[in-house]
Formats: sequence, C-alpha cells, structure tokens
Amino acid sequence: MATTPDEHKSDAPAQLRCAVITVSDTRTLDTDTGGAEILCLLSEAGHIVVQRELIPDEPDPMRSLLELLRDTDQVDVVLMTGGTGISSRDQTFETVTSLLTKPLPGYGELFRMLSYQEIGAATMLSRATGGLMERTVLLTMPGSRAAVRLAMEQVILPELSHLVREARR
Repeated sequence: MATTPDEHKSDAPAQLRCAVITVSDTRTLDTDTGGAEILCLLSEAGHIVVQRELIPDEPDPMRSLLELLRDTDQVDVVLMTGGTGISSRDQTFETVTSLLTKPLPGYGELFRMLSYQEIGAATMLSRATGGLMERTVLLTMPGSRAAVRLAMEQVILPELSHLVREARR
C-alpha cells in the first residue's frame, strides 16, 4: 500500500546534522547576515549545525569542501548561501551542479516562484539550486537575509527532514 506524504514525514528524522557554508569574497562571519539567519532558523527548528564555513567564490576550494561534507557520515544536509547570481565572480551554481548526483529542479523553481511575489522579475537573476550529492542533501540560496529567510521558512524547513528521509532510502 502506498504511503502518503504525511506518513513519509512522520518517519523522517526530527533532528538533522547540518553544515552551513557562506560563499563570499567580501563578508566575514561578523557581517554574514544570510549565514547567521540560517543558523538561527536551523536552531529554532531543532537541528544541529555541525560545521560552519565562510569560503571565497572559487570552484576548487568549494568543490573540495563539498566533497568532504558529502563523504562524511556526520552531515545530513549542506546549506549554502551566496554566489548564486550571474556576476563574473558567482560560481556556486556551476560548482554545485557538477557535484549533484540527483538534481532537484523543483527547489530552485519553487524558490524563484515565491521570490517573484516579493521582488518581481529580478528573481530571474537567482540561480538557487539543489539536489543530492550521493545521499547528502545540498541546497543553495542567495546571500541576502531576506532571500535566506524566504528559502528557509517557505521551502527548505517544511521539507528538510522529508528530503533527508528520502535521500537515505
């Protein structure tokens, strides 16, 4: 007999181990409002941040870090903020998508649909993306605090445990 989405969610882990990565050439941990917002919202939801990083928008260090996080059994989810735009320095999308074994196109589509309601057509500049790196959930979002709050509250947190449950199957 098929299970319902609510049954899937009831079997999902209540507490997840998360890594939070900010991609920026200019921010510091003190000025990283987007990353701080992720930390706060994860904590409020009962999840644990096991690793926090701030890295430059450079493909090689980003790829190395993501591969380490993918290959450890200590991280269920990687959440990234920053580097999702279209400027010449924004390389998060290209780096992340090269590592995804199962893309989740609906994540970026849903984020942009909701973002459109707040900022209009400028939402097309966002290349928020996500998917699985093997069995590790990886989701990216823009660097602004407002975009992080939108992604976390309306898209990520309502389904994060469910995503992890499905990734583990």
